[in-house]
Amino acid sequence: MNKADYKGVYVFVEQRDGQIQSVALELLGKARVLADKLGENVVAFYPGYKNAESAKELIAWGADKVVLIDAPELKDYITEQYSQAMSQAIDHYKPSIVLLGATTIGRDLGPRLASRLETGLTADCTGLDISEDRDLMMTRPAFGGNLMATILCSEHRPQMSTVRPGVMQKGTRDASRVGEIENFTPSFDPSKFKVKLVKAVKEEKGKIDITEAKILVSGGRGVANSEGFAKLQALADVVGGVVSSSRAMVDAGVMPHEVQVGQTGKTVRPDLYMACGISGAIQHLAGMEESDFIVAINKDKFAPIFGVADVGIVGDVHKIVPMLTEKLSKLMAAKK
Repeated sequence: MNKADYKGVYVFVEQRDGQIQSVALELLGKARVLADKLGENVVAFYPGYKNAESAKELIAWGADKVVLIDAPELKDYITEQYSQAMSQAIDHYKPSIVLLGATTIGRDLGPRLASRLETGLTADCTGLDISEDRDLMMTRPAFGGNLMATILCSEHRPQMSTVRPGVMQKGTRDASRVGEIENFTPSFDPSKFKVKLVKAVKEEKGKIDITEAKILVSGGRGVANSEGFAKLQALADVVGGVVSSSRAMVDAGVMPHEVQVGQTGKTVRPDLYMACGISGAIQHLAGMEESDFIVAINKDKFAPIFGVADVGIVGDVHKIVPMLTEKLSKLMAAKK
C-alpha cells in the first residue's frame, strides 16, 4: 500500500428518511479544519435513494465534493447493503481519512468497513487533529475515562474514526459555495443480503433530544430521587430548559437512559448547563464540558464540577433550586 495514493477527508453522511442528520454537518465542520491543514479536499459520501436535491446542502456546509451513492437498496439502513456500497466507494476513491458519526448506524457500519478494508477504526473520539507526519491523531477516553489516549493509524489507509453527535461544532453554512456532485453506482451482491426490512416502527417520545437543547438542568446523585428531579423540572420550566441526568441517577432507575449526559450517555453542548448535585467525575465532564456556560450547585465545595463551572453555588440542591426557581420566576414575570 502506498499512502501517497490516499488523499482527502471524507465524511459518511447519515440520513434517515432522506433527512441529513446533524452529526454529518458537525463532521463536515471538523473535516474542513483537518483538510485545510493537509491542503486537501473535503468529500461527502452520501448514500441513500433519490437524495440528489439535498446533496447541495452538504456543499453549503463545507464539502468540496459530494459522492452521491444512489440506489433503491440504500433507501433504509441495512448493514450488508451499506457495507457493500461504502466499501466499494472507499476502494474507488481512496480517501486518507473517513469520519463517521458514533450513532447506532455509524457504530454498526464503521467496524464492518474497517474489517473489509483491513484498516483500523478508533471509536467514540472526542478530539481529532493532524500530526507533523500528516497522520490523523484520534483522541478518545480510555481506561474508564480516567485518561485520554491519542491513537494513530500510521501504517494503513484509510484512517477511520467515529465521533459522537454533539462533540464537534458545525461550520458556517454558506449557500454561495460551489462544489461538485458526482454519482457512484455500487455493484451489489444480493446473495449476501441475509436481512430484509419488513416494517419500520418509530417511537414517538414527544420529548426534545437533550443534544439539541439550548438549556439543560442536569441532576446527579445529590438530587437523590424523583421528588428531587421534580424540583429540577420546575426550574427547567421557568428557564425554558430540559432536564437531564448523570449516570448515577440512571443506574438507580430514577431517570431514563436517553437523558443521560456523559461518556456512556450523550455528549451535549448547550448554551447553559446547570449541574445540580453532580460531583463532576471525568466520565460526566467528557459529555458536557464544552457547554457555553456552566452553573454548578453542590454542597461539597471541593467537588470537581467547580473546576469547569463558570458560576458555582455551594449549598444543598434541595434548598438552592427552589429558591433559584422562585427568584427566576419573579424576574421572568417582571419582564413580561
